[in-house]
Amino acid sequence: MRPWGPVPRRKHIQGLRALGFDGPFSSGRHQFMVRRDVVVTVPNPHGRDIGLELLSRVLRQAGVSRREWESV
Repeated sequence: MRPWGPVPRRKHIQGLRALGFDGPFSSGRHQFMVRRDVVVTVPNPHGRDIGLELLSRVLRQAGVSRREWESV
């Protein structure tokens, strides 16, 4: 069970892959991941964890609920 809170970038990518996203792919300033017709920007926190607010925004963009995120 993945905790709801700040998460390292690598764990964030692993979680999105477990939810069916492919990538990350490079484009411009940020990488992105794709699942069917949903494209999600992967934050680049420069060595720090992805904070709860940013995690919430990315998961909302991805159409992933908190419960779904915690279950992977």
